[in-house]
Amino acid sequence: MPSFSRPTLHLVHDGATGFATEARIPEPRAAVEASLPAWDSAGWAPTPQWEATPEWESAEVWPETPASTAEPAGEEAWRMDALCAETDPEAFFPEKGGSTRDAKRVCTGCPVRAQCLEFALANDERFGIWGGLSERERRRLRQQRVGSISA
Repeated sequence: MPSFSRPTLHLVHDGATGFATEARIPEPRAAVEASLPAWDSAGWAPTPQWEATPEWESAEVWPETPASTAEPAGEEAWRMDALCAETDPEAFFPEKGGSTRDAKRVCTGCPVRAQCLEFALANDERFGIWGGLSERERRRLRQQRVGSISA
């Protein structure tokens, strides 16, 4: 079996002169060892750790926290208990003519189904499954409510 030796030189383009020059290829072991903490007579030398400095306080770097990271409060706190938050959102917004069965099945066991439906009706949600009803079913329910109020 022939033995192969690892090349020790490679060509490097010198941007200043435009010529290629030879450079020594570092040994893999040497490259790995260079990235490790040093060993001295007392043992491993401490690895420098990143430390926060006073000039890099998070409030200065990120002065505003996005509203989406905050938990809903007040009237929308029900969203924290919604089962749909643990489910694929695409199931609740199917393509036109797509099945709504899976989303409605999730809504059936949801403890905040009534709040979800009221939210959708109050905010005139035009897309998706809310409170177990499609947009068409919510429109029909809205018309029934208006009809019963005016009668």
